[in-house]
Amino acid sequence: MTRILPADQTGSATVATRTPGQLSLFSPPFRLACRDREQSGAARGRAVVTFPEPATPAASRRALRAEAAPRQARLRAIVDPGAHERALAAALRVYLPPGKALELRLTNNHYSMISVRRKPDGYRLRLHRMFIGAEPRIVRALGRYVVHNDRRASRVLGDYIDGHQHIIKKQPRKARQVNLRTTGIHHDLRAIFDRLNEERFDRALDARITWGPVVAHGARRSIKMGSFAVEDKIIRIHPVLDKPDVPEFFVAWIVFHEMLHGKHDIVRKGRRRIFHGPAFVDEERTYPDHQRATEWERANLDRLLGG
Repeated sequence: MTRILPADQTGSATVATRTPGQLSLFSPPFRLACRDREQSGAARGRAVVTFPEPATPAASRRALRAEAAPRQARLRAIVDPGAHERALAAALRVYLPPGKALELRLTNNHYSMISVRRKPDGYRLRLHRMFIGAEPRIVRALGRYVVHNDRRASRVLGDYIDGHQHIIKKQPRKARQVNLRTTGIHHDLRAIFDRLNEERFDRALDARITWGPVVAHGARRSIKMGSFAVEDKIIRIHPVLDKPDVPEFFVAWIVFHEMLHGKHDIVRKGRRRIFHGPAFVDEERTYPDHQRATEWERANLDRLLGG
């Protein structure tokens, strides 16, 4: 700050000092005006005392830092592989009958999007991962399908699957390791399969066969005597057929039916998926023991359901 002091009679000047480092309360225009007074005062012969300008404050340490890429804190992602299964199972349990358990497993199966095994004490459900985050109405349809095998729910789920085909992985998949049990107590599935493959399929059908898991004895409302897993190419035959009073021609007819699933593709008709299309049914009827096998099934179904 600059102050202009009038000279006294002896020519001395009275100077008001300020404490070093004290901040100025005046704005730059005021300092410019003071400089103008200095010039005009010097011209008139007055004493002019000038205080040094305050030093420019040093730059902050951050400004003096060399430019470098900012450091980023990276946290290791924690992935719980069972979180989705538990969440979806909890949502489905709302629709299960009291006392029924649910065993849920999410898969990346290429062919079977929903697989249900209904047991006396609950349900075993294999579900494609496309159902993660499904809206409530889809979860309700899943519940109805699992418990009641509801047709309307099946159509809703079919539409959902058709709209999420892009999620299905297309890369080749290794076949699962399955312990095959072909030799039963009374019937040998390997021998039956090889004979039918030579007689009816020119040895061209590539599949494996096994007896299914042994389940608890007791009366059943329905029975699935055979199944064909398209992705793994495995035929499973219900162990209830491994009995001395079940004729081999009937077991062979069930095996032949499942082998046809390995030959004929699923037929799509609008929103429906037809597993037994016209070509499938026509070839099944060419089996020599077709009529005899169907008649035996009708006559003995109650006995098979009873275990």
